[in-house]
Formats: sequence, structure tokens, C-alpha cells
Amino acid sequence: MTLVSLTVNGKSVSAGIQPRTHLADFVRETQNLTGTHLGCEHGVCGACTMLVDGVPTRSCITYAVACQQAEVTTIEGLDNDEIATELRAAFSQEHALQCGYCTPGMLVSARDVVLRLQAPSEHDIRVAMSGNLCRCTGYVGIIRAIQRVVEARRSRGIAAIPNGNRTRLGPSGSGHALPAMSGSAPRVAVAPKVAAKSASAASAARMDPDWKPQTTFTQSFVVAHPVDVVWNFFGDVASVAACLPGASLAGEPVDGHVEGQMKVKVGPISAEFQGIADITRDEATRTGTIIGSGKDKRSNSATRGLVGYAVKEGDTPDQTRVDVNIGFTLTGALAQFSRSGLVQDIAGRLIAMFVKNLEARLAGKSSGDMPSAEAGLDAGSLVFSVIKGRFQNLLKRLFGR
Repeated sequence: MTLVSLTVNGKSVSAGIQPRTHLADFVRETQNLTGTHLGCEHGVCGACTMLVDGVPTRSCITYAVACQQAEVTTIEGLDNDEIATELRAAFSQEHALQCGYCTPGMLVSARDVVLRLQAPSEHDIRVAMSGNLCRCTGYVGIIRAIQRVVEARRSRGIAAIPNGNRTRLGPSGSGHALPAMSGSAPRVAVAPKVAAKSASAASAARMDPDWKPQTTFTQSFVVAHPVDVVWNFFGDVASVAACLPGASLAGEPVDGHVEGQMKVKVGPISAEFQGIADITRDEATRTGTIIGSGKDKRSNSATRGLVGYAVKEGDTPDQTRVDVNIGFTLTGALAQFSRSGLVQDIAGRLIAMFVKNLEARLAGKSSGDMPSAEAGLDAGSLVFSVIKGRFQNLLKRLFGR
């Protein structure tokens, strides 16, 4: 996993991704900005066009890591843009869209034409827009819409900006490369690996403050051990991860940051989520938070989540109560299992397994008594047990047994 930090639509965002991840997948899957459409995925159709440092860019063939620290603007980021607003109105008036699939990329490219060309002819516009394909409109309405906006702006005295304020040479996003070392080629500025301590504790899993989870719920459990013992145990991230079926760490936590994985099996779907997380603890209140994200490359499923926990004294000195608040968003093939009611039931069973393993750890049982991370979490069995339990409860209500 590689940490990528960008400014997307004016907000600083970071996520851990595979180095081969394209920019289009980055904004769609980690930022939920699905206005950027993927068509050919070969850089031909132009549906995925977005702005990188103000330059129209084929995001389906642009690696996200190559745009480290760049400013990215998707179609969502042009909601209040003056030129884009005029183009949307003109597209509607000139019937320049039909199915709408190509429209986001078409608007981004059209905006660049309006911004750069002072008095383009129909031929100039057709050449400039030749990288954006449309299978519905025949282009006539699109050309007229762009001409309409250009003429309206020029008549109001708004002149074109030569080169659209472009000052950097090279591929979009490449202006953030580090200066070349003597005798070496320029290299792209990439984030440090987790194993290396950085001067600034950059948060790999820090999410957009406006992000809201699709599913939230609260669970509580009681552990038959004193509160100090349980709180100290929660500070050992590796031991806590070992109590969760299928979970394991890729290395020791560094400055509250850790990488790991979790193996999940749901029927025929086997997923291995590679993830990153930031962990904070407050000794005074005995509370902690875990903010993280992960992705499975095989099922193309991704998740982002926030876990908050509070460790409290139980009813007796030898008991500890742990309250857990969980919020997450799941996308991809496994999203079908994210219905809140089903998730809460599964989470209840999963937490029960975690508590059982936690009790075994605190009791000093050998590693042979603990579950293996290689075995993974059989979510399918949990789902089946939930459905079976619900069916049995239904029969009891119907027949009083």
C-alpha cells in the first residue's frame, strides 16, 4: 500500500492504495465521487476527464501516485464554477446531452475550450473536443453549446486566458515531482512507508471531515478482568488484532499508524482487505478511536470506518465494561451484506467471538487455543447463523415455542 495525499475539490484527502491505482478509481472508490465516469479505460473516450492542476486529464490512465500533492477537480467540484454553470445551461438549451454518460468529461473539456480559446471556429472546437466521444447526440448540439458560451462571455468582455494559466511542462500532476538528485532522473514525490518514521505524523487514514458512514451502531460487552488490565491490553494493537478472526498486522504500529489485513469469506467470495489505520488513546478518559480504510483487489470491495471505544469499570472490581461505537461504509461486491439490521446481528456474533478470544488472551492461554489469521473470518457462516436465529425466533412468535 502507498499513501497518496491530494487536494480534491478544495479538500485535503489521503488514502492508502495500490501503486497501480488510477486516479479515476481513487476518487470514485476512496472519496465516493462517482460523477467521474469510466468508459473505455484506455484514455480514448474522454468520459473520465477531470482537472489535475487545472489541466484536463484522462484519469483512467493516470496513476494516482503520480499526482501526489496535486490539486484535483472532479465534475462535483465544478458545481459553483462560473463557466461550468453556463455550459450546463447551454447543454440543456442546445440539447447537447442524451444518456449523459459522457457529459461529465465533456463539460470538463468544454470548460477548457471556453477558458483558453478567444474566438474559436466550429472547426477549432471540433478539434479541441475530438478526445471526447459521444454515441448519442451527433456532436452538433455540443458544438453549438460551446459556441454559445464563448460568444456570450466574449460579448461581456471576458477574454480568454492564453494556455489556461498552464505553466508546468510534462504530464498532468508531474509538477510536484521532487528536484532531481545529481546524476539521477526526477522522481515523483511519494509518501514514506509506514516502517519509516516521518517528521510529521501524516495520517494515512484521516478522512474527509464531511464523510458520513452508511451504517452506524453501538455494541457493549463485559470482560471478567479488572479495568486497568483490559485498558492496558487494548494498548497492545497486535494482541487486540489477534483476537479478531482473520485480522493481522503488517508490522508494528509507528506513531499511532498501522497497516494490516483482514481475510473474509462469504460463500464463493474470498476477500483480503489490505488496510491502514490511525489509532489514538486517551489515558485520562480511557477512550480510544480507530480510523481506517481498506480495499480488496479481488472483489473490488472497499471500506472506510471509524471505531470508538470506552473502557469503564464494571459492576464489580473484577469486571470491565467496553462500549463500542462503529460507523462504516462498504462498497463493491460485499456491499450487499451492509444492511444495518443484518450487520448489527453479525457484529454481535463477531464481538462475542472477539470477547471469547480476549478472555483467553487475558487468561494467558497458549497461542494454540487462539484462532489463526490465515483461516480468515467466515462471514457466510455468521450470516447463516443470523438467518437461522431469526427464523427460529419467528417460529417461536408464531407457535409460542
